[in-house]
Amino acid sequence: MTAPTMMHRLAAEFLGTFWLVLGGCGSAVFAAKFLSDGISVGIGFLGVATAFGLTVLTGVYAFGTLSGGHFNPAVTLGAALARRVEWKALPLYWIVQVIGGLIAGLVIYIVAKGKPGFDPKGNMAANGFGEHSPGGYALWAVVIAEIVLTAVFLFVILGATDDRAPKGFAGLAIGLTLTLIHLVSIPISNTSVNPARSTGVAFFNANGAPGQLWVFWLAPLVGAAIAGIVYPLLFGRPEELAERPVRDDLLTGKHSSSSNE
Repeated sequence: MTAPTMMHRLAAEFLGTFWLVLGGCGSAVFAAKFLSDGISVGIGFLGVATAFGLTVLTGVYAFGTLSGGHFNPAVTLGAALARRVEWKALPLYWIVQVIGGLIAGLVIYIVAKGKPGFDPKGNMAANGFGEHSPGGYALWAVVIAEIVLTAVFLFVILGATDDRAPKGFAGLAIGLTLTLIHLVSIPISNTSVNPARSTGVAFFNANGAPGQLWVFWLAPLVGAAIAGIVYPLLFGRPEELAERPVRDDLLTGKHSSSSNE
């Protein structure tokens, strides 16, 4: 089987991140509403959490054989530190992930403006702390939650895509983990664990979100770095994967010996 080119991989990362932000943040904007007293209506926290999980689950199975299915700068950093993807791909992945998130945010904004009276200020599913946290959580609490949950997310990703893991279940494990992460942390920070997701809607949301965006880059990257460094130390590195970042065998149950460019 012919290995995907870098252009194929970048296109997959762009589309996967676009889908994640459109499906996850779009469900929050169009189908859920969180009232000031903490009550959720529409599909609620559970529905939004499920939507984010489904976007990653479907995206991994659709595009994972091309790019590895990261859709998240933090995942790419953790994978590079764990030697699951080559370092030269990291800046390119980050660029297309952020662009994909921004274009998805633009689509959500344009569609939402089609409803008379819609005000995007504070209503674009942005992440935040303090008065911009759904539950009013302080900066330190949001930072801890984002670091810990991103690290857990990376541990699951690295474990599910380990050569020793059951084949064909990586997307399911990753999608369900992201759902659980959202169930835990939507009230805390509106759940980031993904700098591209946060960037994609912050500038359309305004209302303090751009000024707090640094937290949702720094904390997820720190959490991902912790997992990327610690996973090989805890569980070993049975195979050098820097030259084989696309784990199609783990998605389909078939073994591939192809190498990426």
